[in-house]
Parts: sequence; C-alpha cells; structure tokens
Amino acid sequence: MNKAAFWGTLPDGRNVRTYLLANSQGGCVRISELGAALVSWLTPDRTGRCAEILLGHDTPAEYLAAGAYMGALVGRWANRIAGARFALDDIDYRLTPNEGQNLLHGGAGGFHARLWMAEYEGQSLVMRLESREGEEGFPGNVQVEVRYTLSEDHALTIEYTAHTDRATPLNLTSHPYFNLSGRHDGDIRNHRLTIDSGEYFEIDEELIPQRRAFVEGSPFDFREGATIGSRLDASNRQLELAYGFDHCYVLDRAGNEQADWTRKPRTVAKVVEPESGRVLSVETDQPGLQFYSGNRLEGVRGRDGSTYRRNSGLCLEAGGFPNQINMPDRESMIVTREKPYRQVTVYRAGVME
Repeated sequence: MNKAAFWGTLPDGRNVRTYLLANSQGGCVRISELGAALVSWLTPDRTGRCAEILLGHDTPAEYLAAGAYMGALVGRWANRIAGARFALDDIDYRLTPNEGQNLLHGGAGGFHARLWMAEYEGQSLVMRLESREGEEGFPGNVQVEVRYTLSEDHALTIEYTAHTDRATPLNLTSHPYFNLSGRHDGDIRNHRLTIDSGEYFEIDEELIPQRRAFVEGSPFDFREGATIGSRLDASNRQLELAYGFDHCYVLDRAGNEQADWTRKPRTVAKVVEPESGRVLSVETDQPGLQFYSGNRLEGVRGRDGSTYRRNSGLCLEAGGFPNQINMPDRESMIVTREKPYRQVTVYRAGVME
C-alpha cells in the first residue's frame, strides 16, 4: 500500500499529499500535509468491520473553505483569545481577529491553513512546521514538530514539541470530529460520554471563558457517563449560549484549584457508541479538555458530496484553557528558549467488552 498519495490541489495550485499509518488489525489513519490534519481513521466495530470514525471533506480546498478545522492541528493558539490581544514582557500584542473581535484557533492563517513537511521515522509520521515571528501577530520564531503513531491496539498517539527564540504563548491541539457509528448520515446524540472532571468554564455570549463552575447538578456533569442527546435537550443558559456544548473542562483529579495535577498522560474521557460497539478514550497530560458537540455543522459539506448537520460529530480537544494567556495562571502556556512546549495526547479506539 502506498504510504504517501496525491490528494488534491489548493486554489493557488499547490499539491497536497496524504500519508498513511496502518496496523495489522485493519486500522489505518491518513494524515494530510495541509494542517497536519487527520483526514481519515478506519477502526473495527464489535464484528470486526472497519469503517470511518472521522468526519471530513473530499478535497483539501474544501478543508480551507469550510472553516470547521476538521482534523487539523491548530495553533499557535487553540481555541479563543479574547479581543485578539495579550500583554507579554510589557508589550501589548494585537493579533489578527478572525471570529468577531476575537482570535480563534490561531487566526485565518493559523497552522490549520499551512502545508507541513512530512517524514516517516520508523513506525511514526513526523510533521514539521516553521512559524515566523509576526504571523497573525504573535512574537518569536517557532519550530513545531508533531509525531503521529498508530499502535496495534488502535491507539493514535500525538506527541507535540515546539521551540522558540523568544517568549511567546503556545497552545496546540488536534481538532478531529468523531462519529463512532461508522456512518455519517446521523448524529452523535446516542453516544455515551464520560469526562473525568468536576469543573468547567462558563462562557459569555462570545464563547469566552468567564469563571469556573462545578458540574454537579448541571447538564455538564459527565463524571458517571451520560448520553449526549439527553444533555443537549436540557434547559440551561450555558447550552443556549453555545447552541450546545462548546466548553472547556478542568482536568484535575479533585475538580478544584488545589488538586494534584501530575502532568502525566491519564485517561480523562471516554465515548461509547452502543450500536457499533465502538469505544474511544482520550488520554492527555494537558490541563483542559474542550468538548464541542458539533453545534455549527449544519450545512457543512462532508464526504462524498454529503452535507453534515448539527451534532454530526463531536470533538474532544486537549490543551490549555481558552484565553488562558489573559488569565492569572498563564505562565504555563508561555514558551521560551529555555522552556520548550511539550504535549502528549492519545486517542485510543476499541470496542465494548
């Protein structure tokens, strides 16, 4: 099987390739040079039949045009920065807004819109990108490396590293949309979700975090697991603001600021699709997990010329907190020459026992 394959052409004439990772169990992942994006992932159901669990588009041009960030590696800053600005070392940086007055997922020219360099190293695919000082308004030159590895037991490990020559905020994540049914003419309302977190960030009308809130007694409590559809139908102002779930969960063990966060990868979420029997778990060393229920997918062009609808897929994006660069605990999200960026997140696919 050809590991690298021509996929399509961008509007400016540049060619785009995809790269294959496969195991002996029939599972395989395809990753694009464009945005270092996960464009396909085939995994078996309880009968052993492999099918697609990622939402996606047919061509690279559609990935740029749709604006859904499907499968992309997003940066320099995943999620939102309020007012598209921050201060660092007594300098006020003004970024290029791309969602109202705010910056979303690194801006219009963020990592999702760039062509990455790809190279196989052993059983892994390594993607590299150079982000120059001033891109979207960010300081410092940044060298980013992302390593994708698919195991025999269908665990996709994503390892991020980045180095800079000047202090700069950095918050990277992968943005795949999952639908574990293996068919995409439906939605994810019957998926059962568990999130090991006692707190989440409440948002304002622009989806900017305002304060931490306890999940107990609210539709945001997934600690014991719940069907997503049952929570989407709840009457709740936070769900109204986001048109569903688009909130960041705080991943500490006790659900409060004093909890012991060891920064070692641990299982923080699990999704079960009962009809296919597929299970997906998320392991990460990051402090936050954004749960997005595909609220704005209505009318987005999908695979084979299909059209997605609201809640066609879900995202579980590990990283720092949205707008954390403007929060008191922002220091952990600033990289320097002496303190590079590192992150590990694992998406582990399987079936119900």
